Amino acid sequence: MAVLFAQNINVNYGQAYLELAGPFDGSMEDCFRGQQNGICGAAASDILFLMTGLHTGQVGFTINLFEADQGIDDRWDEIVEVSLVAPKNEISLVEWAAEIGHKMFIVPGTYRARYHARGMQAGSDLDTNTTTSAVDTYRLDLWKADWAPDRVIKRTSEIAVYWHDWAASLVKAG
Repeated sequence: MAVLFAQNINVNYGQAYLELAGPFDGSMEDCFRGQQNGICGAAASDILFLMTGLHTGQVGFTINLFEADQGIDDRWDEIVEVSLVAPKNEISLVEWAAEIGHKMFIVPGTYRARYHARGMQAGSDLDTNTTTSAVDTYRLDLWKADWAPDRVIKRTSEIAVYWHDWAASLVKAG
């Protein structure tokens, strides 16, 4: 296992992005269209759109790279999976509005991404965190794998259910 990133990041509007091939074009709907999960958008090929419970402030964030699927860690409140293609050897975790980017290096290819959330509802209830202590934390695990449809593995919070329902209501383009 390699820890690619582990620290707090600042979010606004409950959003962060993992840039794969280019910057976010501004269409949130395109990132989730055709998916069942509404907290990790992978429908647009250039980015992963990552939702948090907290609207504004600092959240904890970790990105791990594994050789293979490590199995489900049921200690998390929310768990979803998506597939992504990293077309180059550099990805960036980007805070809202591309204000700060955190570059990481991976081998180009197709990956499975498992997005975990803990305290998402508490973050949503708080709305704005003016401290440096994270109320909600997130973990993104990556490993090389064949492409597969997104899936919701675990959902427990009202805010996650809201976003999943929203994503499922979007009509697939084309």
